[in-house]
Amino acid sequence: MAEKIKSLSTQVNDLATRLKYLETQVSNGRHSHDDSMSADGFGHFCALPEVPQRTFGPDVSAHRARLIQWIDKKWVNGTRLRYYFFESGSFAGGNDQTDLVRRAFEIWEDVGIGISFEEVTNIGEAEIRIGFLRGDGSWSYVGRDVIDVPGQFERTMNFGWDLTRDPRGVDTPVHEIGHSLGFPHEHQNPFAGIVWDEEAVYDYFGGPPNNWTRESTFHNVLRKLPAGSVEGSQWDPNSVMHYGFPAGLILSPEEYRGGLRPELGLSAHDIAEVRRFYPPLDDSRNPRLVPMRLETLTLEPAQQMNFTIESPVTDDYTIQTFGRSDTVMVLFEDVDGQLRYVGGSDDSGTSTNATLHVRLRQGRRYVLRLRLYLNYASGETAVMMW
Repeated sequence: MAEKIKSLSTQVNDLATRLKYLETQVSNGRHSHDDSMSADGFGHFCALPEVPQRTFGPDVSAHRARLIQWIDKKWVNGTRLRYYFFESGSFAGGNDQTDLVRRAFEIWEDVGIGISFEEVTNIGEAEIRIGFLRGDGSWSYVGRDVIDVPGQFERTMNFGWDLTRDPRGVDTPVHEIGHSLGFPHEHQNPFAGIVWDEEAVYDYFGGPPNNWTRESTFHNVLRKLPAGSVEGSQWDPNSVMHYGFPAGLILSPEEYRGGLRPELGLSAHDIAEVRRFYPPLDDSRNPRLVPMRLETLTLEPAQQMNFTIESPVTDDYTIQTFGRSDTVMVLFEDVDGQLRYVGGSDDSGTSTNATLHVRLRQGRRYVLRLRLYLNYASGETAVMMW
């Protein structure tokens, strides 16, 4: 059984949500309709938006492509993700809905990670834009797709039913925020070994309350993720990123023929994975990147190096990596103690190197974050500014 790490306050709040749900059911009568639940108690499921699958040229080996797929939707560690709630119209949600989502962000932060979250009231500042359009399902774009795919004023996440009536409580928004952090559905892990009764799956998800097409059911349930998009061979049926399934859908493993219900909360594996990509950071320990000095990077795949930059003069600079490697680097400026995005470059899957052309101002502090996908040929990776 996966170990659960939850604060006492979180457990109390989860219990309160479930008690509220039960009280509502009793007051409305045993046969009242709850739009978050189906007759078997499983209810609505997350349906991810479909985005084009990334493809690679013939010069990219299978090993190189696998490592890129594993990392490319993740943020550079140290990113401050800003989220916005639509305040009017059909996308708006009540305070009871937004408060539950706020608590879900806190649950991820309380794990102790290098990613932080900030609620903003200007939609133009937000990477994560959250709506509550009823009947549109609950979903989120995955990781960096939130900036690469949707328009700046469109939703990147939606909750399509009353979260306060969902017996999964805060786990539903925790699940969607997990997608925004770059994590896929765990039941689609290619190492899960799940054998489905496929027609039963299509029938179940094609009926109420989900009413999915066969294409949507395949995309969100039956489709196996590329092996490169997950690390290792461990499957976690208790992950918060895993659906629960009623009896009759899973043929094997045999122990789940009677249904699979993940335990509530973040599992030990969830916590280990988010800390792997987003460990706590201390920028006061960053080495300095200075003009005309080559800095060699000794990194394993998915590891990150952070540099502090303080330009001696206001001038235009080029910052570039060197070596036959795939990297992503992002530059931030310290503005009143908050790091603000300046620019980024990702050379993964290409024969070029990550390059930034920026104007740096004297007296300002900048932080460069550089994550390695892999070195795909012999030699070292380095970075320099000039």
